[in-house]
Amino acid sequence: MNISGKKAVVVGGASGMGRATAEALAAQGAQVAILDRESSNGKEIATAIGATFYPADITDFTGVEETLAAAVAELGGLHVIVTTAGGGTAKKTLGRGGPHDLETFRQVVDLNLIATFNLNRLAAAHMANNEPEDDERGVIINTASIAAFEGQIGQVAYTAAKAGIAGMALTMARDLGSYGIRVLAIAPSLFATGATAAIPDDRVAPLVEDAAFPKRMGRPEEYAKLALAIVDNAMLNGQCLRLDAGQRFAPR
Repeated sequence: MNISGKKAVVVGGASGMGRATAEALAAQGAQVAILDRESSNGKEIATAIGATFYPADITDFTGVEETLAAAVAELGGLHVIVTTAGGGTAKKTLGRGGPHDLETFRQVVDLNLIATFNLNRLAAAHMANNEPEDDERGVIINTASIAAFEGQIGQVAYTAAKAGIAGMALTMARDLGSYGIRVLAIAPSLFATGATAAIPDDRVAPLVEDAAFPKRMGRPEEYAKLALAIVDNAMLNGQCLRLDAGQRFAPR
C-alpha cells in the first residue's frame, strides 16, 4: 500500500514508538490522527506534524468507539491503524502476599489485549468501506512484545496479554483476508521510550546483554521503520515480527 495520501490512526501516538510512527507516516504523506490520553502531549505532537489529536481512554470501550469514529470521519476514511498503547505490572502468580489478584490481571489484559482487539474490530469495519487499491483496503499493526514468547518472572499478566496480541495476527488476517485487510503484530524488545526512561544508565547494559547485536535498547524510529515497511509490502500478513536484536529474555 502506498502510504502517501492514506488515512492513518496511531493509538498511543503521543510518545515513544507511537509518536515515531505518527511522525514517519506524516512525513511520507499520510493524513494522521493521534489517539492518546488526555494528559499526554498529543495535541502538541499532532500540531507539529500536521495531524489531529483525539484524547482517548482505550479501556473505555464505548467511548473509544465514538472517538475512533470521529477521527475517521474527519480524516475521510481509514487505511492504516497502528496500536502501541499498553503497559503492565510486576506480580508473580504466587508471591509473599498470596496469589496474584484477579483484578490486576484483568486490568492488564483489558489495557493490552481487549483494548487492542476492540480497536481492531472497529478499524476493520471502517476499512471495509474503502475502495480497494490492488485489492487491498487496509493494514492493522498491533504491538506485542518479546515477553509474549519468553516472559520474565512477575510478568504473567503482561505475557498473557501480549501473547494474545501475537496470537491474533494470523487468525484475524484470515478473518479479514476477504476484505483485503492485512493484520500484523510487532514484538519489540526493550525500547528507549517513556516507559523505560526511569531505568538508570548503569542498569541498561545488563538488561540487553543477552541480545546478539546491537546490545542496546531499540530506538522508536526503528519501530516506525518496520511499521512503514509493513504498510508498504502487501506480502507481509498474519505474522508477529520480532524487533529485538536477537534478544531472548532471561527468566529474571
